[in-house]
Formats: sequence, C-alpha cells, structure tokens
Amino acid sequence: MAATAGKASREESSGPEAAGVRTPGRRGRGKSAAAKTGASKSASAPLLLNHNADLDAYREMLLIRRFEEKAGQMYGMGLIGGFCHLYIGQEAVVVGMQMAQKEGDQVITAYRDHGHMLACGMDPKGVMAELTGRQGGYSRGKGGSMHMFSREKNFYGGHGIVGAQVSLGTGLAFANRYRDDGAVSVTYFGDGAANQGQVYESFNMAELWKLPVVYVIENNRYAMGTALNRASAQTDLSKRGVSFNIPGEQVDGMDYRAVYEAGSRAIEWARAGKGPYLLEMQTYRYRGHSMSDPAKYRSKDEVQRMREEHDPIEQVKRRLIEEWKIDESELKAIDGKVRETVNAAADFATHDPEPDPSELWTDVLK
Repeated sequence: MAATAGKASREESSGPEAAGVRTPGRRGRGKSAAAKTGASKSASAPLLLNHNADLDAYREMLLIRRFEEKAGQMYGMGLIGGFCHLYIGQEAVVVGMQMAQKEGDQVITAYRDHGHMLACGMDPKGVMAELTGRQGGYSRGKGGSMHMFSREKNFYGGHGIVGAQVSLGTGLAFANRYRDDGAVSVTYFGDGAANQGQVYESFNMAELWKLPVVYVIENNRYAMGTALNRASAQTDLSKRGVSFNIPGEQVDGMDYRAVYEAGSRAIEWARAGKGPYLLEMQTYRYRGHSMSDPAKYRSKDEVQRMREEHDPIEQVKRRLIEEWKIDESELKAIDGKVRETVNAAADFATHDPEPDPSELWTDVLK
C-alpha cells in the first residue's frame, strides 16, 4: 500500500488518496448528502438538523477526538517528532463548517490542522503517517504535523507561519473569482493571528474585489498562551472586519449546529458575489498550545468546567440519547469503529517505511 502511494503521480494528490487508500464504511466526510451538490452559484438545500445529522456530526467529531488522543500518545512515545498541536475541544468548528460547504470549496488553516484534514475527508492513515514521517504520508514524510496538503480534497495546508495562510486563502478566493467557478475559500486562523498585519491587508483586498472567502477565527481564548484580553484591545473579534465593511458575527464554536447555521449564511453570502464574511468561533482547546506546553496560564478547574458544561461531543451524545432516543449501545459501537480506524492508522504509521533519501530532491521549486 505504501509503495503504491510513493509511486503516485506528483501531479495528483500526494498522499494515500493517490494509491486508492480509503477507510471502509466512511461516506463523504464532513459533508451531508444534501450539501454535496457541487460548487455552483445557486444555494444548496439546507441540511436538516435531525438525528441523522447528529449521528454524522458525532461520528466526525469523535474521529477527530480519538485521532488526536492517539497522536498525543504517540508523541509521548517518541514516534512523532517536531511540533504537534492538538485540536481536542474544538471539533465542532471544523465539522459544522464542513457540513456547510460544497464540493469544490477550499480549506486552508494554520498548524492546528489535523482536525481540518480529517473533516475534509483525508485518510487517517495518510495523516498519521505524515506525523511519523513515513513515505505514505500526505507530504511523503517531509512535512510533518504542520505541513500536509491534499489537492483531491481541496485542502491547502497546514501552515506554520502565524497568519500567513490568511493571505494564501485570500489568493484562493481571488482565483475563484477570476475563474468564476462558484467556489468559496474557507480560511481559518486563530485569535493570536487576528492581530497580524497581513490579515488586514487581506481583508482590504478581499472586500475591495468582493472575493468569495469566509474568514473563520477560531478563538480558543489563549492563542499560544496569552489570554485574549491581555493581547487584544478589541476582544470582540467578529468586529475585526468593520473598518473594511466586512460583516461578522460571533458563534458558539462548541455547538456544531450553531457553526453550521452561521457557516451556511457566510458561505452563501460569499458565493453570491457579496464579498468576504467573518465568523468568530468561540471555542476552547483542552490541551496546551502544543504538546510541549504545560498550560499553566489557566486553572485545571477552568478546563474541567468547559469539559463538563460545553464539550461539543457530549452535547450531541446527550441529545442523541435524550431527544432522539438512540440506544447508548449504538453510540458505543460507533466509538468502537472509530477506535479501530484510528488504531489502524497508528499501525500503518509505525510500520510504513521511511522515505527514500532521494525524496529530498523532489517537489523542490526552482
């Protein structure tokens, strides 16, 4: 399997997608059947937020949670090197946004990116193999946690420079406008990056040229380790586009339904040619900024309170049991299958060969 992936055409997807690797039983990842209608200029049928949507969201968020837990474990064992930023706690943001998107819309984000990859439909084996630096990884073992891509899934990274992906995401939107293809660029960045100058240059260009881009600020309150109110004069980040005439709104980023509804409005605004839209997702990460961060800038009680009162997965689980009368055994079965998928990805990522040294000379632009 890995050997096949390594021989894939370099003009196609560079990860296991090129080798036909798929996880059994997983449908259009992160997108409902109603939402997967192609990137046309007309609005897609709205997703019905019923028990099927809840089950899909539960499965998707659980995959991200279990994957990140396993990645953290493997990092502790020395199987993953470099930096590793986990997405635990923020799963509702990317799952809700992905449900609001259409086939052809692009995603670009910063370095806390594993959840975005999985929500886009990238194979867990290829993502985990990239974390361990193996040839079956999405960047053939050369990018690691922060730098992997999939053209097939319209995922444009994974970027390590704070705020740099905002200008790139704006460039994707410019290309969409130039081609008149109806696609929207969903560009994620964090509360820390919201103070970067290149972000505002991008805002100005996007509104001036009415580019189809939705800027998603994942406000997890602490950036790298500094509370928002200590680093930002204006803490309502949804207002950051006001001086550029970009509409914005605050969203409960711990509830995938709220994310989906706001994301749908924002994406259709952009797709209709009205220009950019800004969404501030109020979310929370349970772990430190990276695996090397002990997160002493906040109390354990605060983290525990967020887990108990606002956890995005537990919210859906309770609703499935109490409102939709789903038997808890069915949810346990879903968890079991998700764990099997993640364990298979970890096994692949630890036994797949390392890249051949000749790989150092590939994908280098002159």
